[in-house]
Amino acid sequence: MARRIRCAIYTRKSSEEGLDQDFNSLDAQHEACAAYATSQKAEGWVLIPTRYDDGGLSGGTLQRPALQRLLADIEAGLVDQIVVYKIDRLTRSLSDFAKIVDRLDAAGASFVSVTQSFNTATSMGRLTLNMLLSFAQFEREVTAERIRDKIAASKKKGLWMGGTVPFGYQPDGRSLKIDETEASIVRHIHDLYHDVGSVRAVAEHADELGYRTRLRSFATGTSTGGTRFSRGHIYQILTNPLYAGRIRHRDKTYDGQHPAIIDPAAWDTLQERLAAEAARSRGRPNAAERSPLVGKLFDEIGDRLTPSHSRKNGKRLRYYISRRLVTDRREKHADAWRLPARDLETGIARVLRDHLRKPTVVTDLVRDITASEVPDLQAKLRQIACDCDAEGAADLWAPLLRRADLAQGSILLRLDRKVMADRLGIAPDRIDSAARRIPASFQMQRRGVEARIILGAAVPQVDPVLAKNILTAQKWYAAIKAGASFGDLATREKTTSSRIQQMISLAFLAPDILDQVAAGSQPVAFTSEWFKRRQLPLEWDMQQRVFGNL
Repeated sequence: MARRIRCAIYTRKSSEEGLDQDFNSLDAQHEACAAYATSQKAEGWVLIPTRYDDGGLSGGTLQRPALQRLLADIEAGLVDQIVVYKIDRLTRSLSDFAKIVDRLDAAGASFVSVTQSFNTATSMGRLTLNMLLSFAQFEREVTAERIRDKIAASKKKGLWMGGTVPFGYQPDGRSLKIDETEASIVRHIHDLYHDVGSVRAVAEHADELGYRTRLRSFATGTSTGGTRFSRGHIYQILTNPLYAGRIRHRDKTYDGQHPAIIDPAAWDTLQERLAAEAARSRGRPNAAERSPLVGKLFDEIGDRLTPSHSRKNGKRLRYYISRRLVTDRREKHADAWRLPARDLETGIARVLRDHLRKPTVVTDLVRDITASEVPDLQAKLRQIACDCDAEGAADLWAPLLRRADLAQGSILLRLDRKVMADRLGIAPDRIDSAARRIPASFQMQRRGVEARIILGAAVPQVDPVLAKNILTAQKWYAAIKAGASFGDLATREKTTSSRIQQMISLAFLAPDILDQVAAGSQPVAFTSEWFKRRQLPLEWDMQQRVFGNL
């Protein structure tokens, strides 16, 4: 008697078109697969009643509800075999297919394509399958390129290409029409900025006036919006060229076919004022003294880091310190943190920026994403990444961060689900929980008396003192070769003979060490101060050995 094989049928359709019909594409796939499974009854095939249908979802991602349920049931031992109409219904990605096969193998399960015969037990069968999947992936990528080209061409003509409808507008076919109720708020926000010259003050005035963002409801029954305008919202309204009757595509803007809410000339003037205000803000003490990460930082024992400051040479220096240093001053707390605020803020902003610029971040971060959503969401993520990169823009990126946990050697950033969803214009439950966690390396290093934070990939920094001393040592060595004595050279250079003898070894550094110093990629401990306490060997291979241990 044949072994009992429990079969589950999986169906998928990329678009939602026609799914409301009584008999749609998913039903047709299911019927064909069911007939095939019935024909294999003599082989022990038994069709389970549960349906696994994904309608309106791309095969380029594994984040599909029915597919995830099916894989979970396979791992739970409820299904022995997947039956699909065609292999591309399961996935159009070669890498995703490999992941599915690994999970099937681990569970002792397999799959069958009704219209394609495969014998994956042979090398030729596996080759044929991989070739078909490669073509399916190629087709998906070519289609994506065509969509991107179509979007670029349409935006160049000034067409609105869909996505989240901006506050102040309503959709009107391939264009937008003005929503006068919301447009009056947009105009007043622009007028307020002309009056007060501060995004923060505009947000406070808007809150006092009772202005609220648009309430958006979704088919899932969830909703977002209906909240006060944050500084990020205000900044977007002030800087979005859409309100000036223009369409933005990447770094270019084109005249749009929709009506403008703000006069284009007035909008251009406001952009110049925003840029000037940002430049002036960098010199203002109050603008530099804010601590945007307050309440968001925690050390490895869960103690919250609180803002602190000190004064040195008339300058006010900001820090984030472990709270126990403030609440319990009797103890030294050797394990507590005291971090330069500006360096930490810059490092976290850079980690967020780099993460949001990753090619796969949109599909990792947003659940159940469709092909039509990708361009709009990618554009919004690029804008958020630009906000992270902008000087003095902590008010824009800091709200994205819900929490940051510090430990020796690492930091874990957690994105705020609601804020991120609001910035992307989607329901909060579509933000993937795992993708909100951003781990990065974290180091505190010292160069002389200077403490330096390295978050994520270290940014090369040339040590100007070391570079200058190397050039001076080379000049001194040339003078000695020309016949000058140490005493004469010391008199001429207004230094001491011992100082010259101590530093002249810098003239004999190996060429590759010199290259690293010039690029700023040498070990942080490799400084001029290091040479005051030690002598570097003259042999280049010995230098490299010492250099590698720093």
